[in-house]
Amino acid sequence: MCDQPLLIALEGLRGVGKSTVAPLLAMACDATLVPTVPDAYQAIRRHVDATQNAEARMCLYLSALFNAVEQIQRLLERGTSVVVESYFARCLTTHSGVGSRLNVVLPPDLPSPSTYRLKCTEAERQRRIAMRAKPTTHWDALAESHTHAIDRAYDRFPMHPVDTTHRSPEQVVKAILRHERQAPLYAEPKPVGTHPHLLPPVRQGPG
Repeated sequence: MCDQPLLIALEGLRGVGKSTVAPLLAMACDATLVPTVPDAYQAIRRHVDATQNAEARMCLYLSALFNAVEQIQRLLERGTSVVVESYFARCLTTHSGVGSRLNVVLPPDLPSPSTYRLKCTEAERQRRIAMRAKPTTHWDALAESHTHAIDRAYDRFPMHPVDTTHRSPEQVVKAILRHERQAPLYAEPKPVGTHPHLLPPVRQGPG
């Protein structure tokens, strides 16, 4: 692996393995796992999550991400690698997919991660979701009814696909690290969005 600090983001639908793989990946990389919704946001997050306003929720999560970016930048400047369970792509695709009408222009100087889009078969994804102990929220259910729209929105972002269907979390980590060893730099050469720093409007489709 290169001497530059790594910045790795995991993306994908619910149930593909992001929250399981992220801490294992951070440990394997000797990296800091940075929460993209910092602790200070949790109280207001619960309040906004209780509403049905997609734009308000999208703005909250964007604010949390920009707050997390400051910590990410400080860590990278110190030479510390960083792993995030999700980044701007998840916020933009999910909220656009469930009906947010906001068009977002991202700043050109955001840290640009090496992004891995975790996938698995739909049957396996549903099996994993069914095994979760936490209850399904309104937003979880809404996202599930718009998975096709969210998946199409994810297609607009440059990401490395990783199939987690028949892999253990540890095997997924090894697959990501194998790819990182071949990467010349920690940051992706492409911008966060497919058009420089701009996510085009995402049309709602059948879920």
